[in-house]
Amino acid sequence: MTDTTSSAITVIQLPASGPSILACGAWLKNTLCLTRGSEAYLSPVIGDLTSAQARRKLDDTAGHMCRMLEIAPEMTVHDLHPDFYSTEFACAFAAQYQIPALAVQHHHAHIAAICAEHQITDPVLGLALDGVGLGTDHTPWGGELLRVDGAHFRRIGHLVPLALPGGDRAAQEPWRMAAAVLAKLGRSGEITQRFSGQPAAASVAVMLQQNMNCPHTASMGRLFDAAAGLLGVNLVQSYEAQAAMRLQQLAEQNGPVEALVNGYRIIEDNLLDFSPLLSVLADYGNLERDVAKAAAVFHATLSAGLTEWVKLAARRNDITRLALGGGCFHNTVLLQGLMDRFAGSPVTLFTAQKLPPDDGAIALGQAWVAIQRLRNNKVNE
Repeated sequence: MTDTTSSAITVIQLPASGPSILACGAWLKNTLCLTRGSEAYLSPVIGDLTSAQARRKLDDTAGHMCRMLEIAPEMTVHDLHPDFYSTEFACAFAAQYQIPALAVQHHHAHIAAICAEHQITDPVLGLALDGVGLGTDHTPWGGELLRVDGAHFRRIGHLVPLALPGGDRAAQEPWRMAAAVLAKLGRSGEITQRFSGQPAAASVAVMLQQNMNCPHTASMGRLFDAAAGLLGVNLVQSYEAQAAMRLQQLAEQNGPVEALVNGYRIIEDNLLDFSPLLSVLADYGNLERDVAKAAAVFHATLSAGLTEWVKLAARRNDITRLALGGGCFHNTVLLQGLMDRFAGSPVTLFTAQKLPPDDGAIALGQAWVAIQRLRNNKVNE
């Protein structure tokens, strides 16, 4: 491993001082965060924890940072997912040094990272949009509207869930997400014909019909995949977020457009449903129309729906601060669309600045949640 040097560490000034924390991040784009007083020290990106090499690097980085900064952590923090190596490491470290370990939900950490960067200690609304993070109900989240108050959060809305035919496989093959949309729209008969080049198309159609091996997710990342699959612009991904990036490129190529009228609806339990938009995209794909325009319409309608949803929540909760976290906010078309629609409204947007909006900031958010828990003497709640 290349030694972690002080120049490679990002230092974030926290809104308040607290006990020293070692936060161990998530699975993808893993970073570590070590705190002392009101300063948080973020490691360089260790990477995805799939390989043994990355896991050794996490081990080495944690030890090196503790020695170099002369910090003895009083608590470790990890993601809610029990199977992440970062969770395993945090729990093992805590056991070795006889300190507590705390689990922090993934999207809570995303929003807490934004709050830490912007020195926010008051309650905020958090719009957390990404690929996946384990929710408190043990289902995969990723399109979340949260009310975050320091060490605590409440899920006050989310995207209408979509099926994941084949589980994690659906995250690698956008055509599967498109098939899930067609099934949801009552158009299952189109699946095998539209995706005839995919050997598993017939079996996926059956899986969806029988609801077999089809967990559901509220993920915005998977909604992007579904749109890309419906438009035929990316059926199988070669790398993470390829489909979403392709849609963004097409939208930029086309330029700004108006949102689709009635392209979304806010339904019972404050769920945001983009089924009308997806139905239109399915027809675009069938008729081989201008996919660049369709991609632009997709982005514009997402921005319109998300904005109305958040403004409604802001009024209901009497909160005017909105933190935007999660990997989907790498998408500048989506981000700019939201910024434009909130311009002049009472709602103020806060975005990632020193750190990326993706999982590279999760450790910072975990650490800030833990500090607030310890400051409030609520570790054992």
